[in-house]
Amino acid sequence: MPEAAQSAAPATAGAQPGVFVEPVRAYHFQVDFMGMTAGFTECSGLEVEVHPIRYREGGAGQVVHVIPGPVSYGDITLSYGLTSSRELWDWLLSAVHGNVERRNVSILMLDSTGQTEVMRWNLTNAWPARWRGAPLDALNREIAIETLTLVYETIERA
Repeated sequence: MPEAAQSAAPATAGAQPGVFVEPVRAYHFQVDFMGMTAGFTECSGLEVEVHPIRYREGGAGQVVHVIPGPVSYGDITLSYGLTSSRELWDWLLSAVHGNVERRNVSILMLDSTGQTEVMRWNLTNAWPARWRGAPLDALNREIAIETLTLVYETIERA
């Protein structure tokens, strides 16, 4: 476990009902992949769903039983400012050409100062499945923001 996560663990591990624990800020996060930590403007799609399977017992049973079925994971969409770096683009092109490069990716939540890791989600075998270029508008003075959508096999919260 990373040192930063160990230092944050006691604050939440001992939380008791009725004791206020400060929520994590949504704007302090980083994404770590291939040993590189990158800043993104937005990260969305963290989701896990266990699809229910409904069935009735034979006979005259009126009860519909529900058991857990297949698990699906939401696609992660990362937004970032367009730069001259080709690393994300080249990763996407490997998938476009049929050579998917699966990487483990971590999404790190930081404390209110933005310095210390509070928690992380580890995505296993992620790869880029979609890219969306920045809208171009000669009358606008905003930063060009691209998006990259990642798919993955499993997620774990650490």
